[in-house]
Amino acid sequence: MKLLLRIVEANRSNTNYSRSSFATTEWSVVLAVSANPAQRAHALEKLCRTYWPPIYTYIRCRGNKPHQAQDLTQSFFAALLSRNGLENIRPEQGRFRSFLLASVNNFLANDYDRARAAKRGGGQTIVSLEEAEAEEGGLLKLASPDTPEKTLDRRWAVAVLNRALLRLKEDFDLNGRQTLFERLKHFLQREAGPGAYTSLASDLGMSPGAVAVAVHRLRQRYRELVQREVAQTVAPGEVEDELRHLLAVLSD
Repeated sequence: MKLLLRIVEANRSNTNYSRSSFATTEWSVVLAVSANPAQRAHALEKLCRTYWPPIYTYIRCRGNKPHQAQDLTQSFFAALLSRNGLENIRPEQGRFRSFLLASVNNFLANDYDRARAAKRGGGQTIVSLEEAEAEEGGLLKLASPDTPEKTLDRRWAVAVLNRALLRLKEDFDLNGRQTLFERLKHFLQREAGPGAYTSLASDLGMSPGAVAVAVHRLRQRYRELVQREVAQTVAPGEVEDELRHLLAVLSD
């Protein structure tokens, strides 16, 4: 994890985060009140499907048992994606992470019955029960004296890194370089030991110098994808602040 954070942090001060850099993102589409309602709903649903694990973890950390948390998470997202939920989103609500936290707190405090009714009547599945049960293994690792809010932020940051890694793999797959990715991906988590590039070069039919360049480019592309993943969940101009926050959360 420490190396991943250094990779993401590297040269961050030299990155240009202009307001137009990530002008069209999933969250910016959601925040655009004048956007096509169907497009807006699709963008929000995509974000919810990607980032439900931190909310599920948060609800668990609020003292709910696994199956209860699954039901509450399902109900929460079903209510959020309803027509009334979409109408309640305003441009000034900023970051998707903050919006979801405020929304789930409101849901847990006031909206149990209404949201459960929405789930029963809508037939809309956002959270797979199998996936939610699989999350229990990760939850055990998150056991700490942290507040539920801090645990959510940690889980959110991990989700961002994982999404970026998945997109990185897809990049290599699309270019027919699956084997290269599988052999190089370990260098995102650990530094190369003495002779590591030489040994790998022989297997890949490359020179050690070419392997070193490939690892450098892998890390550079990963850093770019993390930045883009963050950009999907914040308004234009907030990428740097959100990235700084997530890195700080993981560094604690």
